[in-house]
Amino acid sequence: MFSPCPSTASPAKICAPAYTVKMVPASDTTAPKLSAHFVDTATPGSVIVIDAPPQTKNAVWGGLMTAGAQARGAVGVVISGRCRDLAEHRAAGFPVFARGHSTLGQGTFVRPSAINVPLVIAPQGIDHGPHTFPAVEVKPGDWIIADENGVVCVPQHMADEVVELASIGRDVDARCMVDIKAGKGIQASFFKHRGR
Repeated sequence: MFSPCPSTASPAKICAPAYTVKMVPASDTTAPKLSAHFVDTATPGSVIVIDAPPQTKNAVWGGLMTAGAQARGAVGVVISGRCRDLAEHRAAGFPVFARGHSTLGQGTFVRPSAINVPLVIAPQGIDHGPHTFPAVEVKPGDWIIADENGVVCVPQHMADEVVELASIGRDVDARCMVDIKAGKGIQASFFKHRGR
C-alpha cells in the first residue's frame, strides 16, 4: 500500500489500534447492512482499516469521511482499495493510505457490511507464486503502523515482542550507520553489528 500524501518534512505516520470495516459489492443482498455509518461509530484513537472487494474500481473513502473521522478522534485510515479527494485529506492533515485512488464514489458499487470483524487482506495485482506475500489478517484492536514506506499489522498479542525486537534493530542499525559514515564499509559494519 502507499500513501497518496507526497513526502514532506513531516510525512504521514500512523500507530494505533485497528477499527475494521468490511465492504461488499452493493449487489450483495445477503450480507448484513449497518444501522449507522461506519465513520460515526469509529473509536477515538483508532485507525480505520477498510477492506474493499478485490478489483473495486471506485473510492471507498473521501473528504467528508475524513472530516467525520477527525471529529470522532480517529487518527487515520488504511484502505485495501481506493480513496478520492486527495487534496482534502492533505489539507486536513489526515493520514490516508490506500492501494490507489479513483474519482468514483462508493454508492453504486460497494457498501459497508460489518465493523470490528476480522479482515483478511490479500495481495492484489501480483502473480501468486511461492514468493508471494501471504494474506494478512487484521483483527479489531491489532496495531496498525504506517508511514511513507508502507503499512504493517501487529497482532495485539505480539505487540510487546515486536516493540522489543524493533528497538534492538533500530539500535543495531544506528551503530551500523555510525561505522558506515566513518568509512568502515557496509560489509564490515554489518558483520560487526549484525553478525553477518
